[in-house]
Amino acid sequence: MSTAPVAAAPRATGRRRRRAGAGRAEVIGTGLIGASVGLALRARGWRVSGRDQDPGVAAAALAAGAVDQVGEDPEADLVVVATPLGATTAVVRQVLATRPNPDLVVTDVASVKAGVAHAVDDPRFVGGHPMAGSEQLGVAGADPTLFEGATWVLTPTARTDPEAFARVRAVVTSLGAEVVALEPARHDALVAVISHVPHLTAATLMNLAATRAEEQAALLRLAAGGFRDMTRVAAGEPTIWPDVCLANRAAIVDTLDLLLDALHRLRDQVAAGDRAALLEALQRAASARRALPVRGQAPRTLAEVRVPVPDRPGVLAEITTLAGSLGLNVWDVEIAHSAEGSRGVLVLVVDAQGVGGLLEALRRAGYRPSWQELA
Repeated sequence: MSTAPVAAAPRATGRRRRRAGAGRAEVIGTGLIGASVGLALRARGWRVSGRDQDPGVAAAALAAGAVDQVGEDPEADLVVVATPLGATTAVVRQVLATRPNPDLVVTDVASVKAGVAHAVDDPRFVGGHPMAGSEQLGVAGADPTLFEGATWVLTPTARTDPEAFARVRAVVTSLGAEVVALEPARHDALVAVISHVPHLTAATLMNLAATRAEEQAALLRLAAGGFRDMTRVAAGEPTIWPDVCLANRAAIVDTLDLLLDALHRLRDQVAAGDRAALLEALQRAASARRALPVRGQAPRTLAEVRVPVPDRPGVLAEITTLAGSLGLNVWDVEIAHSAEGSRGVLVLVVDAQGVGGLLEALRRAGYRPSWQELA
């Protein structure tokens, strides 16, 4: 949906406004995520080129219909870097350095964001992380519907051009994903809790069971739904995880320490036969699990929030990541630039039920927002 006209191009960059829509895209890294992006974009009319450090993987992506051609596309409007985490920063910097096109936008899919955000100083880059995956590996597991209903984090910084953010966000939502904007370091701390440590925990439990199974052949035959559900992620591609652990080591170690403390408390409760404490812990966990939000459900009512902003770097990052920190999904974003002067209006479309908290937070941050409910 479009919520505000654009009066003039951004003063800071002089770039012309480009509406999000089918164009030319290049996917670098055509494994599971890259090939899924390619399939999803092609299904929406994009022309997609792709390349991979392994020519065989690129050829498989072509055969699977994930790309129209193998190789670079100097005329691409959008470049999606889906390489292994350890190569992401270098590839992003290389693309931006060799393609002066001011209308190009570049994003990535790495699961750790602070490193690349600190290393890339180009307003055309918008960090991203689709929270989606599959136990199937590589091109064989690629799926054009992989991102439908998934959360896709974007991590704008003070350097991010608002138009670049809006374009990447529009592409991501066109793939069926819900966008949450977070500061890169905040993203890394959160995914340590909900992704990285759970994967390490699942792998540890699976290894423990496998070791015991060598002693007791019947053990894995008894593995029922609960064990399989808890260890499902351990079947994912193992080669990506050493890089993840190195890149996000501080947040992962902090979270592992908290988990170990909690397990030690639980161990003591079991050893002491403390039924009341065990029941309280299990009830608290059950309640929290049931309260997890259901993906893919649009709010019944939407609100348009208009925020007058100065034309300076970082404003969009401040406001969108503020909404993300409140757990508020931004369903649309538009930047209305003033034809004269150095101010504009940032327009956000959000769930009407959460608009009060956003307005209060914006006022505390020194902004003067207004809002209206959308029919």
